[in-house]
Amino acid sequence: MSVRQSTAAPAAAPAATRRSSWSRQEFEARLRAHERFYHIHHPFHILMNDGKLERPAVQGWVANRFYYQTCIPVKDAAILSNCREQEVRRQWVQRIIDHDGRREGGAESAGGIEAWLQLGEAVGLKREELLTEQHVLPGVRFAVDAYLNFARRATWQEAACSSLTELFAPRIHKRRLENWPLHYPWIKPEGYNYFRKRLAEARRDVEHGLQITLEYFADREQQEHALGLLRFKLDVLWSMLDAMWMAYIEERPPYHCCKPLEQP
Repeated sequence: MSVRQSTAAPAAAPAATRRSSWSRQEFEARLRAHERFYHIHHPFHILMNDGKLERPAVQGWVANRFYYQTCIPVKDAAILSNCREQEVRRQWVQRIIDHDGRREGGAESAGGIEAWLQLGEAVGLKREELLTEQHVLPGVRFAVDAYLNFARRATWQEAACSSLTELFAPRIHKRRLENWPLHYPWIKPEGYNYFRKRLAEARRDVEHGLQITLEYFADREQQEHALGLLRFKLDVLWSMLDAMWMAYIEERPPYHCCKPLEQP
């Protein structure tokens, strides 16, 4: 099944079989209940936040997540390109600025991508290692690209709804700021700028994305569709950690059982 087929809005049910829509409060509660599928509950993430990962595994996580970070503003640009509502675009464009930074009047303001590069350097990676994507696992690339392609092909409301994994992000940023300096004293302090930055930004983004979802997914079929969209994004994040678990915990990186090609 293609991404378009799997994310298409459901056809309206006959009036005789149509179910009552959830109230906004119940719909929001059901969205928030999906926190149990958030990637912070993945065994890899649990080990990382309990301070039980070795340095190469932490570095691998940082390098692979950087690929995801660089795709976020591209995803947001895709949402904007599909959106005909000016006020939504005015608010959503801030997400791109948050990650890419901006130049204005000769001054430059660093964004989230720059902050993640600083995290990479803080854990002992060179910028070039992140920018050339040399550590990105095929499974991570496949999952992130699937999300980006979805955002390009879905309606802007569907793509905005899928971004609601941000509902669950502030808590984990806060825990990293509290726990990582204790568990990983070898990480340089300047590496935590990204997590500090996103504490406020994620809360703002959640308010906007949630408002869109509650407004545009109004009847029961649409609401259930919205839950499926959120679950799709949660699956993307979980699958990324599945790939990292195999490479850095099981020590079975891609093609580990294949004979290397002879160099020319």
